Amino acid sequence: MDIFTCDHASVNVYQSKLEASRAASAHGVTVLRKCISSRGRASIIVATGLSQLEMIDALVQEPNLDWHRIEVFHMDEYVGLPETHPASFRRWLKVHLTDAVHPAAVHYLNGDVADSEEECERYGALLRFAPIDICFLGFGENGHIGFNDPHVARFDDPYTVKRVKLDVRSRMQQVGEGNFPQLESVPPEALTITCPTLLGAEHLICCVPERRKAEAVRAALQGPITSLCPASIVRTHPRAFVFLDADSASLLQGVA
Repeated sequence: MDIFTCDHASVNVYQSKLEASRAASAHGVTVLRKCISSRGRASIIVATGLSQLEMIDALVQEPNLDWHRIEVFHMDEYVGLPETHPASFRRWLKVHLTDAVHPAAVHYLNGDVADSEEECERYGALLRFAPIDICFLGFGENGHIGFNDPHVARFDDPYTVKRVKLDVRSRMQQVGEGNFPQLESVPPEALTITCPTLLGAEHLICCVPERRKAEAVRAALQGPITSLCPASIVRTHPRAFVFLDADSASLLQGVA
């Protein structure tokens, strides 16, 4: 394992995706137990997708973690996609996490409502009412966090949740992960928690494995801090921990 810092972020590099995922989960469990011990509750935002699967599995399997005291939010959802669709992030969260652990509360961002502006306001109010202890975050192949793609990401965004147009690379990532058969079938818009809201969590735990994320990891950790690579903003957070595997760290300079 290699450990180093990038600005304020602690970066931890493991040989395998499974090792990195389990380490990210273990760090999250430690924080959650401290929150529950001190305040009797905890709130988290959870990223979804293939890169997060092993970390979520480790969280689910963790013994003696009192999920009945943990409130769960998810990060984004496609506009117009029903929860029953195989690519729905609400469905993913239910299948892989919430139906297994039955947390105290789960708040879903509904992309298929008639009034998306009203839905953004509703979800934003929930987030503001429940300060977030941990944001479990991934980096997209284009450096996005949530669905804050480079062309819509704002580090000073006045919104808590907003509707965005997805860029082509972001949509192609969804095809590559097997969520959709071709680009045309990927919804062009989504609802997402904004950058400042994600960064407003007390702790950031960023699990970013796999070779396809190496370019984004290099830009995020060793490039300029800019909305052209939204993930670069994690380096400004005082309690950001980034967990990589050898593949995702392969383009970083100075890392064996």
